[in-house]
Amino acid sequence: MRRLLALLFLLGFCSTRPLPAQTSGSWVEEQVGAWYPMALKLARGKWGVAVADQQGRILWSTNLDVPFVPASTVKLLTTGFARSLVGGDARRETRVIGVGQLSDAGEWKGRWWMELNGDVTLERLPGTGPMLRDLAAQLRLAGIRRLRGPLELTSQIGAADAVYPAVWSSKHRGRSFAPLVGPLMFHENVVLVGVSPGSKAGSRAVLVSASPRGLSSMVTVRAMTRKGRRTRLSLSQGADGRLVVNGTIGTRSRQRTLLATMVNPKKVLDAAWAQALVDEGITWDRSGTNGAMTSAASRVLAAVQSPVFDSVASEVNRRSLNPGAELLLQWAAGRGDSASARLTAHVASITGMPEAVHLVDGSGLSYDNRMTPHAFINYLARYPLTPAGRALPMLLPANGSGTLHKLSSGLPGTGVVRAKTGTLAQVSNVVGYLGRPNGVLLIALMYEGPRPWAARQAEWRLFRILGADGVLIPSEGFIMDDAQLGGDSDSLGAVVEDTTGP
Repeated sequence: MRRLLALLFLLGFCSTRPLPAQTSGSWVEEQVGAWYPMALKLARGKWGVAVADQQGRILWSTNLDVPFVPASTVKLLTTGFARSLVGGDARRETRVIGVGQLSDAGEWKGRWWMELNGDVTLERLPGTGPMLRDLAAQLRLAGIRRLRGPLELTSQIGAADAVYPAVWSSKHRGRSFAPLVGPLMFHENVVLVGVSPGSKAGSRAVLVSASPRGLSSMVTVRAMTRKGRRTRLSLSQGADGRLVVNGTIGTRSRQRTLLATMVNPKKVLDAAWAQALVDEGITWDRSGTNGAMTSAASRVLAAVQSPVFDSVASEVNRRSLNPGAELLLQWAAGRGDSASARLTAHVASITGMPEAVHLVDGSGLSYDNRMTPHAFINYLARYPLTPAGRALPMLLPANGSGTLHKLSSGLPGTGVVRAKTGTLAQVSNVVGYLGRPNGVLLIALMYEGPRPWAARQAEWRLFRILGADGVLIPSEGFIMDDAQLGGDSDSLGAVVEDTTGP
């Protein structure tokens, strides 16, 4: 224990003073060479380290061409691949489509359905994306006051469903970071339920919030109030999507917010859509029929759009949002094994190292993904030089924000580092860019072993050592000449406790 404390002290205070700018790789080699033995002692296991200049020339490395599990650093690659195909200004659209006509009384006579296309920002918290109520408001403005028939769903990219990816480990099922994924995506396919204690001990706990809006109709609270502060709550779901809050909550407890992934997104969508229509004064008779069949052409009754691709990708990387990354991949390449195969081919083409990359998903949540530090360096150097790769670093979290929020000290300012983290049970990776007065460094740190938390502290330390006199990475992207290139995890926006899966 004393040795560990000494190592932590050493890593925390060595080389934290401002360092003079260097003009060769010898200084980098010296700094990384001194850091690496300390990292090995702090986090035993297998390390892959590559530090290169902005052209991709290796300045220091170990296990350069050994495959590692990349974890969420795959999102960087998915971002590049999808942006190459759809463009940085592309948007996803959610629509209500109808075939029929509007009666004088404001009733839609004919079929209508909702087209979902995997927009991860739809109905997202805290209400900053396109909302179901926006669709309902457009229906009201079009004169529609009554709808009949059940909610039908379609999609432009296959079945309008959401499934648990087969390549993800079953042990992640039900965790907030691993919801069902597919065209049927809204509110990130999770539910939030807020519970407060009742008026006295022995009374029923009180439901005070439910999200998405309309979910309260699907929630039953069975939890009881007890004296004191001690609270033990759980949230369970049936196959029909209904939720039950069980357990106890103390009379002096604050409000507790429970989170779970949706078991039946379609049922939750029904409830949320019903509430959106009520909010806009539209009557929905779900037991009725959609109206007589007609040969008339379909038309769009209402439509909302996602933010542009670059905005979505930035949020996906900042929050390391797994379903978002999978939907970026589906946006570009559809669904199924062919999508991940195309992602692998893209990375192999950019890096020129087909044997160094094997990817089976777009998020990095699968343990079957493989990538070498050398391949990452080549991608970081070469992709920004392609037409679609301009300003790639700006789509990654900056130090002090998102999943890099703990890298907020020891650097001259926010934006000196632009990087993507990757974390699994025994994996801790950081891959990205570090701005220095004489150019940008490309860094790939990959660790597999029993101490991922300690490895992450060591990784942060190296970024602080190399970036103590760093400069901001410019938004213009890479310039392949001698010009100087200088200048969270956020979750769902709510305090979430006592989380349980289905």
